[in-house]
Amino acid sequence: MTVMVDIRSVHKSFGPLEVLKGIDLAVRAGEVTVILGPSGSGKSTLLRTINHLEKVDRGVISVDGTLVGYRRSGDKLYELREREVLKQRTRIGFVFQNFNLFPHLTVLDNIIEAPVSALKRPRKAAVESARRLLDRVGLSDKADAYPQQLSGGQQQRVAIARALALEPKLLLFDEPTSALDPELVGEVLDVIKDLAHQGTTMIVVTHEIGFAREVADTVVFMDDGRIVEQGTPTDVLDRPRHERTRTFLSKVL
Repeated sequence: MTVMVDIRSVHKSFGPLEVLKGIDLAVRAGEVTVILGPSGSGKSTLLRTINHLEKVDRGVISVDGTLVGYRRSGDKLYELREREVLKQRTRIGFVFQNFNLFPHLTVLDNIIEAPVSALKRPRKAAVESARRLLDRVGLSDKADAYPQQLSGGQQQRVAIARALALEPKLLLFDEPTSALDPELVGEVLDVIKDLAHQGTTMIVVTHEIGFAREVADTVVFMDDGRIVEQGTPTDVLDRPRHERTRTFLSKVL
């Protein structure tokens, strides 16, 4: 199967604090990779390096065979201009913890904004696509609402529709349910499960162990800036090899 995301020897520091300490990870096309780990283990930083929201200090990341954030010339890497990075990001959908919707735009306008401005799609086609996506996430009746009129779960489903509007090759989710009231978590996870069943390539940082068990092809456990272990959900969640993984799971299961 084709490798969609190839992460090699990635290091990242913030000042004296080394957050990623040599990450190697391959994510195959059409599969769901769930990243687990305690707070401060580097999960969200890793996710943000994949679409160059954070620049790596060392190492390289490729998505669908293309270097992210850099171009290679001989043995040297040269950082891309911001315009070129933004173009790359249109192929990598990102769903944030806190929705990040534009409060002054309706739900429909939030979804069509990037396809129209970044991809130069005709507005009419973008609107038709947005309405299909709203139907897909169960919000076809909310096109003219504003974000503040929606529950947190509805806002996060709009954020997912907005990410899908660019028809990305890859979807990244950074703890998509952690800002939600418990009773709203299920409606968002159900949308992500549907995407998984349709073969969308996804990397999901989450604390939802049940979701990881049900949906993930690969579970990755991170601690202290390193990948401690990875494997199938059964391997990592039921038969963890490392004491650090066992300790973490004993606290969250």
